[in-house]
Amino acid sequence: MDTREFREAGHRIVDHLADYLDRVEDHPLFSAVEPRVLQQLFDEPLPVEGSSIHSVLLELNEKLLPYCTQVNHPGYLGLITPSPTPVGILGDFIASALNQNVGAYSIGPSAVALERRTVRWLTELAGYGPGAGGNLTSGGMMANFVGLKLARDWASKDKAQHEGVRERYAAYTSEERHVAIDKSADAVGIGREGLRILPTDERFELRVDALEAALEDDRKKGIRPMAIIAMGGSTNTGAVDPLPELRKIADRVGAWLHVDAAYGGGMLISQKHPGVLRGLELADSLAIDPHKWFYAPLDAGAILVKDDTRLTRSFGMQPAYLTDLLDKDNERYNYYVHSFEQSRRFRSLKVWMGFKRYGTKEMGSWIDANVDQALRLHQLASEHADFEPAVKPRMSAVCLRYRPAGVDEDRLGKLHATVARRIEEGGRFWISTTSLKGRTWFRINPVNFRTRLEHMDELFQLLTRECPRALTTV
Repeated sequence: MDTREFREAGHRIVDHLADYLDRVEDHPLFSAVEPRVLQQLFDEPLPVEGSSIHSVLLELNEKLLPYCTQVNHPGYLGLITPSPTPVGILGDFIASALNQNVGAYSIGPSAVALERRTVRWLTELAGYGPGAGGNLTSGGMMANFVGLKLARDWASKDKAQHEGVRERYAAYTSEERHVAIDKSADAVGIGREGLRILPTDERFELRVDALEAALEDDRKKGIRPMAIIAMGGSTNTGAVDPLPELRKIADRVGAWLHVDAAYGGGMLISQKHPGVLRGLELADSLAIDPHKWFYAPLDAGAILVKDDTRLTRSFGMQPAYLTDLLDKDNERYNYYVHSFEQSRRFRSLKVWMGFKRYGTKEMGSWIDANVDQALRLHQLASEHADFEPAVKPRMSAVCLRYRPAGVDEDRLGKLHATVARRIEEGGRFWISTTSLKGRTWFRINPVNFRTRLEHMDELFQLLTRECPRALTTV
């Protein structure tokens, strides 16, 4: 493909995507196509001969685009995958063209500088001082993994990364944790049994009395506290654990405090709800995902650390083939020395461009609109005799359930799953279900700058129609 063909194809693609974004609400949000049909669509041998770009794009238009879940649609209210900003889309396009490997300074000098500034912005939002640092990751899964590795290395005085885990450690977290915490406990060597999964109160926040009891029980057994892992906006309800109190406990028992704010970090730029994440700056490390509530395209998570030197102590290996002998003054920042990943995408460009194009003021107004939308649903459910909300939203996540008199929990669980599937098949909305304290709930989470309050009214009207209908079939 020469540059003329590239230019023509590029213009055609951008025009097509712009038309798609203009009309996204006119199309079904989700296609009810069966998985086997999709497998058949792409069932072909590896091409030996190439095809024209026109035929390739035509095939994508026929086989891929009609069957995507339209996360740009204002009715997409399910898993936390926001509508990406147009400037973020362009940022990814530019990053792919430049193909800078931010892992090593010599493969992307200006890209490294841009990422370091983007990380600096995020640490400042979190309330960290000038000694803080971090890096962008693929998402909250990797960010939380790095946070637990930092905790393990700190607790073992950096011995575990050389000797392995030789002491009995435990980490303490809420029943509302993300599955990333369980996987990370496994990966850093304390095992999932090394996690103490603690109950929450009526607001789904970690119960401090349960934490204290678990710490005391482990002390008697000779098990050392490695980390307290707090929620800074849980996936289900947006719950925020009592961070200042957890900081005091962590200091007393000698534990690392990590906060999972992968979703909730967006509240840092809210103008209507300041202080929701009070105490976040007290954490030793935190996960925050720009590809969630900062509306950047996938993938762009981040691990932030109060003391930047901890990253170097945990990951500071420099093999001979990557040693820069010309960097006598140690001015060339190599991310592979200070992070887990070596080859790294230029993830920060779309985040940087988002902040530059819109600013925290406009982006914060989108976040506040999403919170207002969750509060509207909470109000509607509170005022209806057959619905109940789980808790008043602090963020944009809202859980509500249909609970007519005389229906047992097993039947209600099937009902909620049935209704969610029917709504999905209707093509106007996409919501999910979850479980809170043994009960099934609809989980609705607007993180979309195209969503409006009237969509909440329309969705609730749909729920009030579909739930009684489903009751007759489950």
